[in-house]
Amino acid sequence: MHSLKPPLAMKRPRPPSPPPLSPASTKQTSPPPRPLKSLHPNTPPISSKKPKSHPKWVPLNLSQTELSLPLTFPTGQTFRWKQTGPLQYTGTIGPHLLSLKHLQNGDVSYFIHFTPSESAAKLALLDFLNVSISLAKLWEVFSENDSRFAELAKYLKGARVLRQDPVECLVQFLCSSNNNIGRITKMVDFISSLGTHLGSVGGFDFHEFPSLERLSAVSEEELRQAGFGYRAKYITGTVDVLQSKPDGGAQWLLSLRKLDLQEAIDALCSLPGVGPKVAACIALFSLDQHHAIPVDTHVWQIATKYLLPELAGARLTPKLCSRVAEAFVSKYGEYAGWAQTLLFIADLPSQKALLPSHFWDIKEKKSAKIEDSNSCNIDGNYS
Repeated sequence: MHSLKPPLAMKRPRPPSPPPLSPASTKQTSPPPRPLKSLHPNTPPISSKKPKSHPKWVPLNLSQTELSLPLTFPTGQTFRWKQTGPLQYTGTIGPHLLSLKHLQNGDVSYFIHFTPSESAAKLALLDFLNVSISLAKLWEVFSENDSRFAELAKYLKGARVLRQDPVECLVQFLCSSNNNIGRITKMVDFISSLGTHLGSVGGFDFHEFPSLERLSAVSEEELRQAGFGYRAKYITGTVDVLQSKPDGGAQWLLSLRKLDLQEAIDALCSLPGVGPKVAACIALFSLDQHHAIPVDTHVWQIATKYLLPELAGARLTPKLCSRVAEAFVSKYGEYAGWAQTLLFIADLPSQKALLPSHFWDIKEKKSAKIEDSNSCNIDGNYS
């Protein structure tokens, strides 16, 4: 079994999504505008903030080898960042509204549209991008142990795993269950619109993600009317459970970063609507569980082609999901989730143009059906 040492720390220095669903209509008055009215009559109104201007692009000291925006943001890790220009993506991190874009040489720069603190915004961005982990050093180790990974890495540089806020990540993946990327994005936009408006960029409105207290004021019926279907009860149920935690739900989720992977998965699966697949996504993308492996039909196909060929043609079951995860960890070590992310992206039809034809000569096997009801439909993302 391959053991991967933690990477050395780095020096720190599809088209635009459909428009968001609007929350229940609010009463509008003539200027000057009043604070946004809450969906719930007993909830205090949310005030709008006037964005501060920071009109300059600043180098982030990250090359395209360390961060490729098109291979990181539109691949299903998060549904809150929007493409707002050529090789440019915009989103919020806490109370900060920022854009990222590639310069002509491939390096990444950032632009602060709104923030209470410019220094805090940069620190939050670096944390969100997981920059303490050197992608180049990780991939060097993966490539030494897997010739196919080494070949793919030449064409798909910079596919980075994000470190999201756990509450935000959890709610997004509750929306993803048995869903497609268009509907997931609309649902996440609706939830986001319940938070404080931070500004508009490229025709999109951006909001700070709402707190658990704010989400607790939204009823299951309101979410159903907004098109969430059966997921509405999972979201309201999960918010209720988190609100009942002694130290608060947000702190409870953050505490899962200190647990072993299986303990974190078990804790997440205690929440309404969260099964092993969704829990693995949350663990990998927000809880520092770098060897978590979200197993869906794409990952199953990858595993049966290259890691477990003896299982080709078998029906994917929860037991086999565990075996697939173990195979990835055995091959790639404690950062197996990062390796799996690259292999997953390489298997997406949207990335076919980036790869030489010989990568696509092997005939795709028919997708297996996932028996775990918490696994999500496959349409080019993790959901």
